[in-house]
Amino acid sequence: MLGSERELWFEMRIAIGADHAGYPLNERVIAQLSKAGHEIVDFGTHVGSVEDDYPDYARAVGQAIQSAQVDIGILICGSGVGAAVAANKLHGIRAAACGDTYSGHQSREHDDCNVLCLGARVTGEELALEIVRAFVAAQFTGEDRHLRRLAKISEIETPPEQG
Repeated sequence: MLGSERELWFEMRIAIGADHAGYPLNERVIAQLSKAGHEIVDFGTHVGSVEDDYPDYARAVGQAIQSAQVDIGILICGSGVGAAVAANKLHGIRAAACGDTYSGHQSREHDDCNVLCLGARVTGEELALEIVRAFVAAQFTGEDRHLRRLAKISEIETPPEQG
């Protein structure tokens, strides 16, 4: 972990959810975050042999963020893409599927993402844990250019007036 990341690392409330493809990476992420002192709201799964559906976990994690039960969320499925697509359907959720540490921290620093999506079938375990550390340690910079872009995203997210 970089020195600057260590300085920004503080206890957070983190929701985590994974479908069957995300198990057992889900268990490793929970263990790492718990050991670091974070409060985990765990939506499962803890059974990799039973098929289930990532949109269910995306909804649960996203709603936990929307209700301010947690600060951020982490979703794990096979590729990370499906979970990101599903989570981004929820108002106010900005989910990023990340396969490298740069995207992990940049998605928080520039895009104010509140959900990290990982692909357990495409990202090695140690790299995934590094991405989690980078995402959790990062903070939104609040720079004008990023605020301007987020305002435009909010406009896109707002449904047109019914008429």
